[in-house]
Amino acid sequence: MKIHRVHPWNVTPQEAVRIQEQLRSAVIPHGRVTRPRLVAGADAAFDLERNHIYAAVVVLSFPGLEIVETVIHRERLRFPYIPGLLSFREAPALLHAFGQLRHDPDVIFIDGHGLSHPRAAGIACHVGICVDRPVIGCAKSKLVGEFREPGLSRGSLSSLYDADGHVIGAVVRTRDRVKPVFVSVGHRLGLADAIRLTLACGMGYRIPEPTRQADLLAERTKRETRA
Repeated sequence: MKIHRVHPWNVTPQEAVRIQEQLRSAVIPHGRVTRPRLVAGADAAFDLERNHIYAAVVVLSFPGLEIVETVIHRERLRFPYIPGLLSFREAPALLHAFGQLRHDPDVIFIDGHGLSHPRAAGIACHVGICVDRPVIGCAKSKLVGEFREPGLSRGSLSSLYDADGHVIGAVVRTRDRVKPVFVSVGHRLGLADAIRLTLACGMGYRIPEPTRQADLLAERTKRETRA
């Protein structure tokens, strides 16, 4: 997969904020993926004692959701943990892993936010611009915004609003009576399609199967390396 270098990564937190403010205008918040053949998920695990990040990308068939390819990349952490600047901590390693893929996924799931971000430029937007593919942000907790709790059954959802009342994402129940996930646009995809694909990529767990498998791979590799 081709990776577009849109800015340097060795930046200060202040420079990172300015980069996010500039990137927002490059996000394409619409589009459809009607018949995906391959979906990918990306997630990372951290070994803070050794200052390492393990970035995992897993490609699955669709709709069967069988694993087609996996890539894992380890490197040293170079950016501190700062809320709202997750991209600069995780994205360099994730993009390195994406760059090693032999298959080209039709849509990508990122464990994090897209437009539901203080500067409307979360890690799903950042990765989306760098790979220029449809990307969905699917986070386990809210970063910004207000919402009403969706119904308790799978498929129930409610809108996530910013302070000005604009819809920036959706709160989606992916499993009966289990905490919802926060779905937002990353790049080249509309919110309705992001919600549809998130539910279509469920296999009875809270998080979509692509990011679930990426999380399992990253954590397993970290444990095996430490052992």
